[in-house]
Amino acid sequence: MSDFAWQAGQTIVMTGDSITDCGRFEDPQALGYGYVRQTVGLVRARYPERHLHILNTGIGGNCVDDLQGRWQADVLDHQPDWVTIMIGINDLHRTKDGIKELPPTAFEDGYRDILDQTRALGARLVLIDPFFMALAADGDAYRAEVLDRLPGYLAVVAKLAAEFEAIHVRTQEAWRRVLATYPASGWCDEPVHPNNDGHFVMASALLAALGF
Repeated sequence: MSDFAWQAGQTIVMTGDSITDCGRFEDPQALGYGYVRQTVGLVRARYPERHLHILNTGIGGNCVDDLQGRWQADVLDHQPDWVTIMIGINDLHRTKDGIKELPPTAFEDGYRDILDQTRALGARLVLIDPFFMALAADGDAYRAEVLDRLPGYLAVVAKLAAEFEAIHVRTQEAWRRVLATYPASGWCDEPVHPNNDGHFVMASALLAALGF
């Protein structure tokens, strides 16, 4: 008996920002070209008999308040059995740049709202950490500030994952592991959006957390 969490016939909604979106609006299958597609392909290859229904509703540029505004239509209306959420790096950047006010306290409030709604529906939750693909600032003041702010957002996700009994996918830890032995240039052109190989790092972390 497999310990893989997603069971036969279940509906899974995978949502978040551009890292989840990853070109889904240009994809005829609407899965995008990143970790969502890779996850779907690997799951179907190993468990074809489960006939899982997996949807991608990520939208580039989204923060947690954007998810709140579309949560009913893009998540709850699909009556999911599972919901995976990757959000937070835009909240950090928009706050840092003075575009929005979504520091960790406000991020937590918005995140808790969508989790409350999802739990009321009876869906299980998978919370995926926001990440920044850099181990050190290397003299870059912008990177230094992002790396300084990121732990506050990671702490919120960890807190909510424990509170809501969600599966917690620690993608920032996954990046620390791979970047320790393989340079960032192999995974991305900049620290936020992975290339195809980088998306496999994320898909691998997600599937491992699910017991794949």
